[in-house]
Amino acid sequence: MQKKIREQTVLFFSVAKWIGLATIVGIIVGFATSGFLKLLNLSISYTSGFSYYYLILPLAFAASTLLIKKLSPEAEGHGTEKVIEAVHTRSGRIDPSVVPVKLAATVITLAAGGSAGKEGPCAQIGGGLASLFADIFPFSDFDRKKLVICGISGGFAAVFGTPIAGAIFGVEVLFVGSLLYDVLLPSFIAGITAYQISVLMGAEYFHYLVPFKPVFSEVFFLKVLLAGVFFGFCSFILIEMLNAGHRISNAMRIRPVYKALLGGAAVALLGLVFSNQYLGLGLREIESTIGGHAPSWYAFLLKPVVTSLTLNFGGSGGIVTPIFFIGSAAGSTYAQWIGGDVATFAAIGFAAVLAGAANTPIAASILAVEVFGPSIAPYATVACVVSYLMTGHRSVYPSQILSVKKSTFLDVELGAELGKTEADATLPTWSLKKIFSFRRKAEDPDSL
Repeated sequence: MQKKIREQTVLFFSVAKWIGLATIVGIIVGFATSGFLKLLNLSISYTSGFSYYYLILPLAFAASTLLIKKLSPEAEGHGTEKVIEAVHTRSGRIDPSVVPVKLAATVITLAAGGSAGKEGPCAQIGGGLASLFADIFPFSDFDRKKLVICGISGGFAAVFGTPIAGAIFGVEVLFVGSLLYDVLLPSFIAGITAYQISVLMGAEYFHYLVPFKPVFSEVFFLKVLLAGVFFGFCSFILIEMLNAGHRISNAMRIRPVYKALLGGAAVALLGLVFSNQYLGLGLREIESTIGGHAPSWYAFLLKPVVTSLTLNFGGSGGIVTPIFFIGSAAGSTYAQWIGGDVATFAAIGFAAVLAGAANTPIAASILAVEVFGPSIAPYATVACVVSYLMTGHRSVYPSQILSVKKSTFLDVELGAELGKTEADATLPTWSLKKIFSFRRKAEDPDSL
């Protein structure tokens, strides 16, 4: 009996400890995120008052590049990826200089019209502040990692107004195919706290109840399944576009500032040719699509190009907001192809492309509920899982660790970073028969 009492006592104080620490991290991240969002909104409001504001993109990319190269190289990229890398390779240690540098570089990029998101900086700012908090007090490496994960969850929750999805995102995005249950409670506490602080500070969020009346039918369910396949293909396109941009940028043997000038000029040119709706955050276009107004059919193909140029040629920012743009635009195009409701499939695509591109089907499914209401949840969840599977063993976050194969018929290395392993489909001519066979030998490793 005494042993059981001691066990319960230890568990009680452990829970109490992490409720307190996660609350502190949530408060810090909530205030930091609110400040970032206010500064970002003010900057965008000012620059968007000029007709061709995006013509300053070459200078903005150059300024962002110099700022990061000179002051904090760790702030390069789209934020969340660097935090994932820090958790896996440095026990969550993040240079404190990342916080102000990432904030400034992202504001410069987005205010000038660069195609990026706002969640990456918030995740990196949240993770950086959590790491700084761990530096002040003598926390172990294990506790530091948990605090930084809380920072990711708090940043995502506060920037999108989705406390539950934000909490799950923080524990799901680190590994493909597994969740860190030991960080689940503090992530929830940090996410909810950061969200409430942001609301208190006046943050406004996009929530839209899709006027969808769920009437189940085999035909509609089949359309949703096929939509999941299509959204997985869209995730694949985005990831490959980002990788192609990275390879092209690395192949250019010129100074980074010159690459930034070229990249900024290319994005500005695309803004002139295709209108500036593909630049910046694209929130107005996302809301319009979710509201049932279909964009151009090629919008889901052009946005990855503009985003890849931005993030690989000097711009700074996140990747999730462009994913929302791509997902909602792809859903609209798919709805027009099949004669479906634009708003319904735009909302499903909004979540499903995130599930595929980031390998976070659970967080994306919950996000669909928080943003669009429970009516669409079953169909969004199915599309999210299918998209996650169809994207394959790749991600917009190449530092993710692969924990589970998406198919036993693919030869991939478990425990490796996605960016350092390649999926190799070992499928000879007779393999389809093998896949659909229900009679396998017990010793067959693929029998599971």
